[in-house]
Amino acid sequence: MKIIINDKKSESEFIQYLNSRNTENNEQVESAVATIISDVIKNRDDAVRKYTLSFDGVMPEKLELSKEQIDVAAAKCDKALIEVMKKAAENIKAYHQNQKRVGFEMNLEGNSKLGQILRPLKRVGIYVPGGTAAYPSSVLMNTIPAKVAGVYEVIMVTPPQKDGLLNPDVIAAAKIAGVDRIFTIGGAQAIAALAYGTAEVPMVDKIVGPGNIYVATAKKQVFGKVNIDMIAGPSEILIIADDTANAKFIAADMLSQAEHDKLASAVLLTTSDTLSKKVEIEIKKQLAELKRKEIAECSINDFCAIIVSENIDRCVEIANIVAPEHLEVMVNDPFSILPQIENAGSIFLGEYSPEPLGDYFAGPNHVLPTSGTARFSSPLSVDDFYKKMSYISYSKELLEKSHKEIEMFAIHEGLTAHANSVKIRFDD
Repeated sequence: MKIIINDKKSESEFIQYLNSRNTENNEQVESAVATIISDVIKNRDDAVRKYTLSFDGVMPEKLELSKEQIDVAAAKCDKALIEVMKKAAENIKAYHQNQKRVGFEMNLEGNSKLGQILRPLKRVGIYVPGGTAAYPSSVLMNTIPAKVAGVYEVIMVTPPQKDGLLNPDVIAAAKIAGVDRIFTIGGAQAIAALAYGTAEVPMVDKIVGPGNIYVATAKKQVFGKVNIDMIAGPSEILIIADDTANAKFIAADMLSQAEHDKLASAVLLTTSDTLSKKVEIEIKKQLAELKRKEIAECSINDFCAIIVSENIDRCVEIANIVAPEHLEVMVNDPFSILPQIENAGSIFLGEYSPEPLGDYFAGPNHVLPTSGTARFSSPLSVDDFYKKMSYISYSKELLEKSHKEIEMFAIHEGLTAHANSVKIRFDD
């Protein structure tokens, strides 16, 4: 772990180093994914089955699960977990209900009108990883905003496990969230099937959800044919803390991100040299007890840091430059610096608002911008499942008042047919 004390040059170098995690393009992966997508476009379900057998070791007779198969799989989920997921789903729905929007209409003279109407997307595809990387929380976070927006049909794709069975937690979460149809396919072939459609898999309007590098690359390559949520990078957390903060809490929260991925980052920004030393000791102590110690240790060694700055304003300045996925604020009065925070995916205020609260239960979405993209993008929301259409209704009298200005504008752009389209209405 890097320790930086009042050294702006080192701070800048570390931030650049963090950003370098996502700059490499894997040409081999790009090429392999392009081949898979092309094959699915040409050979459709036959290609999907071929890659499912090759990558997952399973040859599904039918790609879509029946209601009976869904019920059987979901019944194997731990009953206590089902109750927790139901409570989480209620919280997520309640939060996202507040994001619902309506259109607007402007009344102009002569019964002329301008307006905007919102329509939910018709069909959305949700990708859910399988095996050890299966996260039922992501099913809830991706499905519920779509349902709140009014999406007609939510299609979930998830790869089968090597034994051919399904992950019961994921299937149970799908039932709770209101997923309409489930297909046991994964990888780039699933993304291609959703984007272009096959005889068995319907074409969708948008694809959301996390996945490995092949899934992320496939989403990038099909963007334009369909919409996507984002290209997610490694998980990250940044914590701003003063000398009132609890070192044990901070260490635990940093490790909660470090265990995600060897490329994950955890950064502490503090004004207290004493706190920094306590956190460093706590991280070593808690790391030894982790089940995913090897992964977390790589992250801590390569992409984590404690930065001691002269004051909280400088800590906030660095945080706004990093634009972290998760930002925790553990200072005496966390709300006092909230107005200064400009760039973050999700903000956690106070020592009893740990990041996993947002991952699982509180209600705000955990699908967040990573790798500094919080500078210009936002968490997944109900807005992501709407499309907006504008409308214009001018009376003859109102158009007559401005037709010469419109014609002049079009002529200056060299578009005389545009100009004539307006002019011709007043030639007589």
